[in-house]
Order: sequence, then C-alpha cells, then structure tokens
Amino acid sequence: MNEKQKPYLGNPQETIAVLKKYQFIFQKKFGQNFLIDTHVLDKIIAAAEVTKEDFVLEIGPGIGTMTQYLAYAAREVCAVEIDSALIPILEDTLQAYDNVTVINEDILKLDLRKLAEEKNQGKPIKIVANLPYYITTPIIMGLFEKHVPVESITVMVQKEVAARMQAGPGTKDYGALSLAVQYYAEPYIVANVPPNCFMPRPNVGSAVIRLTTHRQPPVKAADEKLMFQIIRASFNQRRKTLANGLKNYEGFHYSREEIEEALKACHLAPNVRGESLVLAEFAALSDILKGVS
Repeated sequence: MNEKQKPYLGNPQETIAVLKKYQFIFQKKFGQNFLIDTHVLDKIIAAAEVTKEDFVLEIGPGIGTMTQYLAYAAREVCAVEIDSALIPILEDTLQAYDNVTVINEDILKLDLRKLAEEKNQGKPIKIVANLPYYITTPIIMGLFEKHVPVESITVMVQKEVAARMQAGPGTKDYGALSLAVQYYAEPYIVANVPPNCFMPRPNVGSAVIRLTTHRQPPVKAADEKLMFQIIRASFNQRRKTLANGLKNYEGFHYSREEIEEALKACHLAPNVRGESLVLAEFAALSDILKGVS
C-alpha cells in the first residue's frame, strides 16, 4: 500500500457504528472517553508536530480514532492498549495502515526504553495520547523518571491537571506536580476541550497540553531524589510553613535548627511557604540539606 488511507473515524456517527458492530461496553476502570471531534484531533496532530520522519507512541488508542490520524501523518506508530476487548476493533479500524503496531499491555509495565531502542534506534520519540484521567500523573512521571528518550509528550488531560502542570509560584495551582513536570519539560496548553467532544461525556473539562522535554534540566541538584522529597514535603501540608513541612515529613531526620540554618543559607525567611519557592531554590535547599548528617 503506497498511499495511506485518510482517517475516517473522528465523528460521532462512525464511532457509534464501530461500537455497535462490536457491541463494545465502556469500562469505567479504564477511564474510557473516546474523542469525537475532528477539529480537536487535527489540533493534537499539529501541536505534536508529527512528520513522516517520526516514530510515535500512542497510549490508549481506544477504537483507533487518533491512531488513524497519527498513522496518516507519521512514519510509524506503536499504540499501547490495556483493554483486550478493543484489540479486535483496532485490527479492523487500522487494517488499512501498514505502519501501525498495536500492543495489548499496561503502559506502566512496558519497557519503553527498549521499545524506543528497537523502533527508533534509541533516538527521542514523540508521545501522543488521550490519557485516562485517573492515571495521568503516574504515566507522565513514569516516562520522565525512567528517562525514556522522549522529544515531546502531547496529551489530553483533565483541565485542572493541565493548569497545575503549567502553574508558576504563588498561584493556587502551583504544587509538586508543577515543579516535577517543569524540571523535565516545558509545558504549553494547546487548547481547552469541552465534554461534548467525547463519548461518553466526561464530568470534567479537558485540555491538550504539550510537554517539550528539556535536553538538560533547568537546574542542577546534587541529589535529584532528595530534591523531590523536599518538594513533596513542602506541599504535603500546604498551609504550613516549609520548615514545618520538612520537620514533620516522614523519613526526614532534620532538626528545626538544621532546617532554619539551611533556609537562612538560601536567603529564605524562616516562615517561608513552599508555594513561593522556584525550582532553583528547591535545588539549592536540597544541596545544603544533603550535607547535613
């Protein structure tokens, strides 16, 4: 097949026809909400900057709606779907695309570094997904923390989660997720997507966000793990001061005096709250506390 078939899924009538044909039942445990808006699908492909040179990993292809768009635009697509009931549907809807591989597996259990090595010679891959909202953060953080070679992640997430990923210090949405995402990538909200663009309709608003991974982290911390523990501790009890958060965090052994000395060394007030610190300040604080026995 020299000419790839144009995507035909993406409108409600086609989606309903496929679901009826296979008598598909939505599984709440998998957080399934299928996109039924071609304009949104076009926006996602454009935001991900998918070209004929790209290998794309899709997480949660559903019935293959976005997979068709990706297959049409990319060199090769690998779609990972956890729900075995969707595999025969995907074999049907993707049969015209010889550049798609479907893997029936849990994305959290898959060796994605190995996949990138096999499919893209270890070069950074592009990830595109309409993620199940209940597991968005573990999936995205798993990709970063396992150091999977990724150029960008363009995903549909809950609107509130997208806001948290992009939030800056001093705002109500700023927290541990903001800092973790921004340590690994530059977030950019592409579009807000209303519930009527999905089947079934979710109870929340959604957003497409693109995370462009940093070649090098924007800050250097001597102990990355300790820095993220300090970040988590500082937002664990949001209303408390950073000093109290660190003092009460399980696993830390620092005395109040040691914490206050470290804050002073970073030119931070003893009553400062975590929500006012930028990433560089957390990195500096972790470097000082690393030296405390």
